[in-house]
Amino acid sequence: MLILAVLLVGCVFVVNSYVKETAAPNIITPEAAAELEDVDCILVLGCLVHSDGEPSDMLRDRLQCGVELYKSGAAPKLLMSGDHGQDDYDEVAAMKQFAISQDVPSCDVFMDHAGFSTYESIIRARDVFQAKKIIIVTQEYHLYRALYLAQQLGVEAYGVSADYREYSGQAGRELREILARVKDFAFSYLEPEPTYGGDAIPISGDGDVTNDGKTEFV
Repeated sequence: MLILAVLLVGCVFVVNSYVKETAAPNIITPEAAAELEDVDCILVLGCLVHSDGEPSDMLRDRLQCGVELYKSGAAPKLLMSGDHGQDDYDEVAAMKQFAISQDVPSCDVFMDHAGFSTYESIIRARDVFQAKKIIIVTQEYHLYRALYLAQQLGVEAYGVSADYREYSGQAGRELREILARVKDFAFSYLEPEPTYGGDAIPISGDGDVTNDGKTEFV
């Protein structure tokens, strides 16, 4: 039992290191991102939205980074991917509202209402939104896994870190992320179906087709 436990722990850390080392070269600066060509969209990964509809600090920083990349010309579209699995919790509407408040045209902001996990956000960007080349925005600890998934799922992806401050509880996130990397290492080979599929919504079109009709953006 002890030997098995040691082997298991060893495998976890080997996979964790492999995922990070594989993805690290594709983490780039905002300036380098602006020099890329033919990028389909900037994929902003969702996280906590407070009960008053305001983005958490981590999400606000991701959104600010995404908007700045959009304005630099890094990509013509923003894809906000997050959890809208309940009527009273809507990450993506808050994300789109933030972009619009920063003078991004509504038609350039797509919402993926079923981005319930990093894996689902990536595979739906590929299959539903038909993105082939993307820039992923999230905090650095999360970028490794997102980029690894994209690479393994056949999406050309680059990542820009949105670490604009220190975040409380980060040590716990780092530990959980090790296990999440192992899980998504397996998912990248198994390719389980996402919770929702759906008809294609080409990212080259009008982002307003992803509005659910319940939110009035101002």
